[in-house]
Amino acid sequence: MAEDPALERHFKGHKDAVTCADFNPNCKQLATGSADKSLMIWNLATKARALRFVGHQDIITGVQFSPFGDLVATCSKDRTVRLWTPCLKGESAVFKAHTATVRSVCFSHDGQRLVTASDDKSVKVWSVHRQRFIYSLNQHTNWVRCARFSPDGRIIASCGDDRTVRLWDTSTRQCINCLTEYTGSATFVDFNANGTCIASSGDDSSLKIWDLRTNKLIQHYQVHSAGINCFSFHPSNNYLISASSDSTVKILDLLEGRLIYTLHGHKGSVLTVAFSRAGELFASGGADGQVLMWRTNFDTKSYQDVLRQHSRRSSPDPPPHLTDIHPRGPHLHLPQPSTIEVTQAATHSRHSNSLPAGQVASSRLEAWKEHERANGASLTAGSQAGAGGGGRGRRREEVEEYDEEEEERGQTYPLQVLSGYPVALDTTLQHIVQQLDILTQTVAVLEERLTLTEDKLKDCLVHQSQVLKDVRASEERGRRERGRKNASPARFT
Repeated sequence: MAEDPALERHFKGHKDAVTCADFNPNCKQLATGSADKSLMIWNLATKARALRFVGHQDIITGVQFSPFGDLVATCSKDRTVRLWTPCLKGESAVFKAHTATVRSVCFSHDGQRLVTASDDKSVKVWSVHRQRFIYSLNQHTNWVRCARFSPDGRIIASCGDDRTVRLWDTSTRQCINCLTEYTGSATFVDFNANGTCIASSGDDSSLKIWDLRTNKLIQHYQVHSAGINCFSFHPSNNYLISASSDSTVKILDLLEGRLIYTLHGHKGSVLTVAFSRAGELFASGGADGQVLMWRTNFDTKSYQDVLRQHSRRSSPDPPPHLTDIHPRGPHLHLPQPSTIEVTQAATHSRHSNSLPAGQVASSRLEAWKEHERANGASLTAGSQAGAGGGGRGRRREEVEEYDEEEEERGQTYPLQVLSGYPVALDTTLQHIVQQLDILTQTVAVLEERLTLTEDKLKDCLVHQSQVLKDVRASEERGRRERGRKNASPARFT
């Protein structure tokens, strides 16, 4: 159908896993970072050359354009943050303050500050203009995986391996909320376009959305079969795309509360996904070193038109409520064959095959271990190739022109859609999740009570110590007083 997402371009150039991606706000460039230690800037104009930037000494873990598109920030396992000028000069400034791997980097809405998250358990805020560290946020108790500014810059959200999502007030630099809904690591966090909601994902394959106005969990999706590595809100706030270690990209309809597309094209874990600022394009990158750019299409019509079109293609089952954990009934877009070509119109039926088990990828942790084991040879080759470019300016070794080897336009990739769960299985899964939620809440209550007990015990110990000090002081004063009394008669005599 015309409103189905379509693969538009296929970028080749990275020599190892693509770990992060972001579009320039002007939608003329796409930046990607890789385990090959290089930053690639892809020009989206047809047959335009790409630029490779070399400077990091280890895997690049995060990338983002500034709000005005004149700078690119990257972070790396080499413990540094770099600011690049995305042009042939290849100039970069290096920020150093973290003591371990830096996992994510994000600009504030005005481009004046950066926020980074690190394995040193800290979130740090930096001044872009002064190119220096400003302050740290330090209440996480394990590695921090991601940190993001809210659209107005007043709040920072962070998440990590301590299974929490924290919200920080940038004016007071205090943690104002802590969400502890995860049974495993929280892998990614971000705000929607107007800052009223926050979403977070976990290595337990769940994706949760909270309303910040009420501090309530309003949606919970469990559509992937492995951990979610990254996600991105559509600017309209109506859709969300997620990337997972199950080798798929999934598109969620947030207003209807259901899965609408499952995209296949990557071999192995999909590590990053990002909408363009206007939402007309999105990109995905994965462990296979590929960068795929897709035309969104489903956002070209008004939302009401899309719903009317979907109603003709979906099953007669009633739509699920927004807070349902699993989409109910058959999928909105069911193909007659098990796969369809995304560049062609397709007929949809009410039946489809579920995903073969062989397509389920390994977990993100296993994928990263695999890349890090292969890091030595492949990254050495990558750095040698990157250092020989024709860049000019202050750092000649950091940038080279790159002849991109992209596939011909119109190359087809399968767009496969997942069938709905059987009703009995759906009910059972919902019951299990409810019980797990109750168990999680019980554990949280017990942890809170244990914390209160520890605080009371500390207060008692402090009080007891103070009482002992007072008793000893009183005894000492008594001894001195008796000594003075005993000495007085002797002096009189």
